Amino acid sequence: MAHTNSDDTPPGPSGTAPVSDLNLLRTFLAVYRSGSFTAAAGLLGLSQPTVTAQIRSLERQTGRELFERLPRGVAPSSVAHDLAARVAAPLDALAAVTGHDATAGRRAAPVHLAGPAELLCTRVLPALAPLAAEGVRLRITPGLTDPLLDELRAGRHDLVIATYRPRGRALTAVPLLDEEFVLVAAPAWAGRVKGRIAQEGPAALHAVPLVTYAEDVPIARRYWRHVFGTRLSCPAAVTAPDLRGVLAAVTAGAGFTVLPRYLCHDELASGALVPLHEPDDPPINTGYLVQRPGSPDNPDVTRVRDLLMDVGRAW
Repeated sequence: MAHTNSDDTPPGPSGTAPVSDLNLLRTFLAVYRSGSFTAAAGLLGLSQPTVTAQIRSLERQTGRELFERLPRGVAPSSVAHDLAARVAAPLDALAAVTGHDATAGRRAAPVHLAGPAELLCTRVLPALAPLAAEGVRLRITPGLTDPLLDELRAGRHDLVIATYRPRGRALTAVPLLDEEFVLVAAPAWAGRVKGRIAQEGPAALHAVPLVTYAEDVPIARRYWRHVFGTRLSCPAAVTAPDLRGVLAAVTAGAGFTVLPRYLCHDELASGALVPLHEPDDPPINTGYLVQRPGSPDNPDVTRVRDLLMDVGRAW
């Protein structure tokens, strides 16, 4: 290996000696981004003991602890945050220059995309159909935001559509779409209560069954706080762990619910559902497209991300 002078040596964390082994820094960045030694090993094609040994070697060189070992994964120290901020961009640029992201002569890996089931099925998959037709391979995982972000940190997904912006610097997020929530019921129920809501407020709905996707009725609770300025005291009559099931039940006359407008647009247009209340300031929730920092090795991840950002403006 050619000698590297001190001016070219990657910096260590503040107050520590420079680090001269790029392999240690690459391993460090993989652990930092994935949140565990095991996940980093999978991303790097190394054994978990090798990753552990390299991190220990780096900690000896810097004289500082980089990660707190947890029952599941690791948590970066303040020193690790500082080191990642210094080395991430140079290492990503070096990976691009040296061809780590090249896929010539081999089939690109699948793009692992996760997010809310109903959004994936009604908006995302149709939008990505042209890429699939061009040979991009997709692996779609539905789920709730919290566990999906944990899996993204662990390297199980490339992109996650999240219902909130994640905190910290281990993930990067950009706004993708705004969801407007609407209070709806089938015409039979709407005819009985819609006119009363303006006079009685949410009390007009006490005799109507509430249909939601979870026992703690999070979407409806948020609507009540934002629109009516009060707590929702009505328990769920029907729960279904997919908003498409909630939509189907309410359309069939099971009761009322709060849904993203995009999901029930057709039913509202046809009259199969009726908005029970149309506030001047409806509640809005922003969805975010989240990934690990840096340039992905698989160029198809960038293609999927860019297309989603383009079509997201129309959603």
